[in-house]
Amino acid sequence: MRDKTIIILATLIIILNVGHVGDHVVRGDFPWPLDAWSVPPIAFVLISNAILGFGLYFYVKGKVGPLFWAIVAGLGIVAAWLGHLSPFTEQTPQYICRAYASPIVGGFAVAWFVALVLVLIMTAVYAEYLWARGLKN
Repeated sequence: MRDKTIIILATLIIILNVGHVGDHVVRGDFPWPLDAWSVPPIAFVLISNAILGFGLYFYVKGKVGPLFWAIVAGLGIVAAWLGHLSPFTEQTPQYICRAYASPIVGGFAVAWFVALVLVLIMTAVYAEYLWARGLKN
């Protein structure tokens, strides 16, 4: 039987990731009509969501185990750091908050991102714990 906590955490990651992508769309990070600069972030979104969706499906079917989720969550943490928390990024939490006319909406967008990162951290730690204990499910 699959670990229900991993299923819940993976589902939360998917929901929070889709909401975060929605934030990028609302802020105009994907200009229309699409240009050459739009291709890498759109490809990243499509690939990451495919990995999450298929990963959850294959986890439920028993084809991948907790190590898969530890790696995926770890990579998600790295992507979040590079995209929004590193000193080299332009889209810091302050930038996200100021991108909205309302500070409340901007604060909500930042809180959503923080929730995504926290769930990624919880998933990585919990999945690593399961894997270290030798649980395949």
